[in-house]
Amino acid sequence: MSNMLELQGVTKHYNAGKPNEVQVLNGVDLTVKKGEVVALVAPSGAGKSTLLHIAGMLDTARSGRVVIDGTDVTGLDDTARTAMRRGQVGFIYQFHHLLPEFSALENIVLPQLANGVSQRDAEARALKLLTSVGVEARADHRPAAMSGGEQQRVAFCRALANRPALLLADEPTGNLDPATSDRVFEALMKVARDEGLAALIATHNMELAGKMDRVLRLDNGVLVPAT
Repeated sequence: MSNMLELQGVTKHYNAGKPNEVQVLNGVDLTVKKGEVVALVAPSGAGKSTLLHIAGMLDTARSGRVVIDGTDVTGLDDTARTAMRRGQVGFIYQFHHLLPEFSALENIVLPQLANGVSQRDAEARALKLLTSVGVEARADHRPAAMSGGEQQRVAFCRALANRPALLLADEPTGNLDPATSDRVFEALMKVARDEGLAALIATHNMELAGKMDRVLRLDNGVLVPAT
């Protein structure tokens, strides 16, 4: 399998050059192959979110390279980065951030319309995704009428609406109770496998992490295999 995501020597500092400078990432090297699901574990505040944001072009590294599907995105301008994100990367966060005034189906349709997909095709794709995670019965419901687990599954579908090749997830089950977390994680893994995604999933739940293909730990700013 070829690499979908590569981080090469990535560093990140906050308050650079100041007495209270904090080095969050210290030469991170990472590869995620196409079709591979990798867990990223670390204590809160260790830099997991920063690493994901750099990998997804939402933030920039102080040094190092980010390569997505063979394209070095490190030096791309904002317009090119936005286009790359829309076409290649899907994001899932701990909190679903669904648009409250729109239904589940509409929340998944909207990013597709922004990407030039027809209404008919966007709705068909949205319904297929909702069905794949078992919430098709909630297609016409607004977020407030759904449970937390249902809302998060809709958020998964929205992240995959534009058929990204790379999925980045930041504690995607972190605000759910254990039973709901397990169900939602199973839905996430099913979608990732069905879509053939490369995925990097940050989690503090070692049981869930152990169900992924590899587990990496962020330790003092570098990645090491989890033991």
